[in-house]
Amino acid sequence: MTRNAGETAPKATATKSSDGQRPAIRRRLSSEERRQEFISKAVEFFAEEGFQSSTRELARRLGVTQPLLYRYFPSKDDLISEVYNLVYLKRWRHEWEGLLADRSRPVRERMVEFYQAYTDVVFNRDWMRIFLFSGLKGVDINTRYLKRVRQRILEPIIRECRHEAGFAPRDASEREIEYAWVMHGGIFHFGIRKLIYEGAESIDDKSFMIEASMDAFIAQLRLLGEEA
Repeated sequence: MTRNAGETAPKATATKSSDGQRPAIRRRLSSEERRQEFISKAVEFFAEEGFQSSTRELARRLGVTQPLLYRYFPSKDDLISEVYNLVYLKRWRHEWEGLLADRSRPVRERMVEFYQAYTDVVFNRDWMRIFLFSGLKGVDINTRYLKRVRQRILEPIIRECRHEAGFAPRDASEREIEYAWVMHGGIFHFGIRKLIYEGAESIDDKSFMIEASMDAFIAQLRLLGEEA
């Protein structure tokens, strides 16, 4: 791997071990490793404190100076974009879209399997807290992610449900999209009650909740199609 002029290879430094006998070797992080460390710690920070805190507070939490943090991320928005990429985009599974589009299987079966896999990813404390905090603060994480959800989950689900019901192909109507958001949002709120609302009552059977949500949505979508 080539290095920029003036950039040196990571070095190992010796520090005294916890038993005071043999020195422990601690390797100095490369620039990219340090950058990824900052992003990971920023995820923890934003999940705990939200987005109202300043980069000065974040730098203090990281144990570095604010100017050093700016060397890696010129603005707070740049760092937030990296958090979005790590928490939301890198956890997105592209096989989900293929699963929803697989017409060799009944649409209900596909939807149930998809939401089982999807919730295994998003029912995560950091994922949910950052998402909620970003909505309260007006950070565009919500806007970017919900656009992806509509285009890659909700619209395909509506298209597949209409196809299986024998309805004429067309773009999803806003009423259909709204019912899909109600279904999707209800599943998301189940995770909030489990992970965010401490002591809130909720059933433990995620599979039952998902299957019941799919049945209600498919039935409602069929009614809308018959009325059209």
